[in-house]
Amino acid sequence: MQEKTMVADTLAGINGELTRYAGMIAQSENKELKQTLKQLRNACEQSQEELYQIARAKSYYVPASKATDEEVAHVKELFTQGTL
Repeated sequence: MQEKTMVADTLAGINGELTRYAGMIAQSENKELKQTLKQLRNACEQSQEELYQIARAKSYYVPASKATDEEVAHVKELFTQGTL
């Protein structure tokens, strides 16, 4: 398996973990559990960021181009109108 594929698979896995942590945090009533889950999520986010930076440095991941001012304004308008 190529390194690029392994990095992409790992990033996808981490992103899935982050989604699951968000769901568990939102559903937890126990404050101690919620705090522990937040700490785990934060560590997971740190790992994701580090791996993302490695992927960018090796050109395994090229982010999409930045949104134009017009595109940003359009999305803001959709949210203020309640369309989204």
